[in-house]
Amino acid sequence: MTEKDRIRRLVLVEGKSIRQVAKETGRSRNTITKMLADSEPPRYQRAVEKPTPVLGPFTALIDRWIAEDEKKPKKKRRTARRMYDILRAEPYGYQGAESTLRRYVGLARRQTRHKVFVLLDYQAGEAAQLDFGETDVIVADQRVVAQLFLMWLGHSSATFMKAYPAQTQEIFFDGHAAAFAFFGGVPRQVWYDNLKVAVAKVLRGRNRQEQEAFISLRSHYLFEAHFCNTAAGWEKGGVEGRVGYGRRNWLVPVQEFPSWTALNDYLAEQCRLEWSRRLKGRGQTIGELLAAERAQFLPLPEQPFPCCKTEPVKANHLSLVTYATNRYSIPVEHAHESLLLRAFVDRIEVTNGRQIVATHPRCWDRERDILDPLHFLGLLARRPRAFTQAKAIRQWRETWPPVFDRYWTVLQDRLPEAEWSTTFIRILQLCATYPEETLARVLEVALSHHCYSYDGVRELLRRQTEPAPPAPVNLADRPDLRQVHVDLPDLAQFNRLLPTGGVS
Repeated sequence: MTEKDRIRRLVLVEGKSIRQVAKETGRSRNTITKMLADSEPPRYQRAVEKPTPVLGPFTALIDRWIAEDEKKPKKKRRTARRMYDILRAEPYGYQGAESTLRRYVGLARRQTRHKVFVLLDYQAGEAAQLDFGETDVIVADQRVVAQLFLMWLGHSSATFMKAYPAQTQEIFFDGHAAAFAFFGGVPRQVWYDNLKVAVAKVLRGRNRQEQEAFISLRSHYLFEAHFCNTAAGWEKGGVEGRVGYGRRNWLVPVQEFPSWTALNDYLAEQCRLEWSRRLKGRGQTIGELLAAERAQFLPLPEQPFPCCKTEPVKANHLSLVTYATNRYSIPVEHAHESLLLRAFVDRIEVTNGRQIVATHPRCWDRERDILDPLHFLGLLARRPRAFTQAKAIRQWRETWPPVFDRYWTVLQDRLPEAEWSTTFIRILQLCATYPEETLARVLEVALSHHCYSYDGVRELLRRQTEPAPPAPVNLADRPDLRQVHVDLPDLAQFNRLLPTGGVS
């Protein structure tokens, strides 16, 4: 730079010619002409890329390694040194310098990571983007990895986030239904990765063979689905950034919630609070832009989409049907029917096509038995000796009201074994008609009145649950009704039912 400054002064200040300065400095006239063109520090620039004949055969393999490493955590990526050691060994046999490989790897990584993108502008109601993320949360005193469903609107930047225990087809559908209800309408386009729950097969170009169930979802809400190119998540960069934003700002450090419902209520509230924000470069808040989007959305259907996965099932000899490694009970009288199981996010329903025969809370653990004791009481009434060892009854005893145990103990003391177990099973079957808490109150009354029979408990239930008889009508202001005369029945007529010449 010092030499360049001296030459520029000789020509531009002192007025010497380029030929004269070339003789004095020994520089070529072309070099002096370039120095006069600008005052920037001179930089070396290779005119022709330096050939690498030894490394050349390995560049395709190195490029593949770099592309694979970009999808891995930083600690699991190959270093340039590790690539060099691998290529030096058999079967590759690379004989070049490590510095040559390092220079190539550095340039390739810069080109991979520093991409240039196009600034997009979405019309109101035009497009949404969808993605999943995950984070650690504590739900019901248990630390779990929550799967975060997130939908982001391109025009307003409004966000919807909901947490789930897993990523399944029914969760994918439920997230759509919840997001559309939250936004108050359906965007005309939704952009996706090539999720398996939506895409059965990636075809040439942008063509996709979609899952039939996903086509049903699209047809229900009437939006268009657009899928990014494979390994091109930046095509929906808006939602990609919002996943990290929501996790950092709403769920870090690890948050604790009593239930999944409480967690999702919290996330929905955080999404609503975002509506008051005004993003940089925009004259309106997110909420004001969302209101404009709602006017352009497709309307919500009258009926929500059935967000479930349906499978044919048949109960085994234990009256259990299996779904996702868990076993759910059904009433024993339906044990040999062909059934359909509907798996929702929060529940499992089993139907025979005419009626729902069983409903259970959805279990997201594995290899568990979810039993409804009422499903087995009919069978236990015929096999009372199995009552105390039945798994469904033992599980129920852990949560049923304490008065059930007290009443059971009294029955054991007062009645023969075959009689007390049958009586108690019949009383428990009343839980199919009356709430458990109501039966518990009646059993307290039964104990105080020394009532130890099914008929007695049933009568006490009737008195507590059925409406009281109407009060006598006051006829003081109805003189017209006083004229009505009703003949009393002749009860002696019933004697005609008795056997001739005797009494019953």
